[in-house]
Amino acid sequence: MHSHTSPPPSEKNPPRKIVLSAGTLYTMELSEIFEISVECGFDGVELIINTVFENRSPHKIIENLLKINKIASIHAPFFKLHKWGHGGVSLMKCVELARDFTIPLVNFHPPFWLPPDLIFWRWFRKVKDYQKLIDNSQVIVTIENMPYVGNHIRFNPNILKKSEDMLDFMKKHNLFMTFDTTHIGSHNPNFLGEFQHLLDSGRVKNIHFSDYGHMREHLFPGRGILPLTRFLYMLKEQNYEGALTLELSPVELPQRRDLIVASLTEIQEYLREELC
Repeated sequence: MHSHTSPPPSEKNPPRKIVLSAGTLYTMELSEIFEISVECGFDGVELIINTVFENRSPHKIIENLLKINKIASIHAPFFKLHKWGHGGVSLMKCVELARDFTIPLVNFHPPFWLPPDLIFWRWFRKVKDYQKLIDNSQVIVTIENMPYVGNHIRFNPNILKKSEDMLDFMKKHNLFMTFDTTHIGSHNPNFLGEFQHLLDSGRVKNIHFSDYGHMREHLFPGRGILPLTRFLYMLKEQNYEGALTLELSPVELPQRRDLIVASLTEIQEYLREELC
């Protein structure tokens, strides 16, 4: 029998936000995605900037979405939007939007090396301090680890493909991280040791959560091969304080809206039980 007493859960573990990535339901209208996120009990949404933002006022869109649920983070465009400029320009616009609406975090993908994304790459390397991209901003800027792709020859088409290289770059340029489980699982299914090293650095501020297996990304937890239960246990034990963002592929979910809500509610409750 243990003689020591543990602190109550509320003291030991900070409440973690359980967030829905808009990418999970990207075939739907944004307003409906936000409504579903409320119905399922999510604390907010990670908003992905996509073609909807090309011809309409981003401020107006965000104003309307915030009437439905909170925006926990903004994901900068990961393909070129004609009116948003290259990766660096679009990232700056996202940080400005986040500042204007007090959204705490902006995430972006590193530049491609195949094919080379030279304009963005040059800009990316020149930024000395990513947390000072925009004056008077409290926004946390994070970079995301990217997956290995290809059926026969596996390769990563983005720069900073090794965690060690990414961590080194983040330290030099005061950049934080969104850690994606399915992306790292695409080349290292037993990634817990690698993640521990990143977590110890204090740089991980957001997590994209999904399973990986059989060359398929963003699977429903349990449908792949990743040690996700142990991963969640690690987050809880080590008092990870960032958001956990569920980012599934829409094909992982049922077709009918009521079944989508039931499915996402179940996983949201499971995650909250494991983490909080």
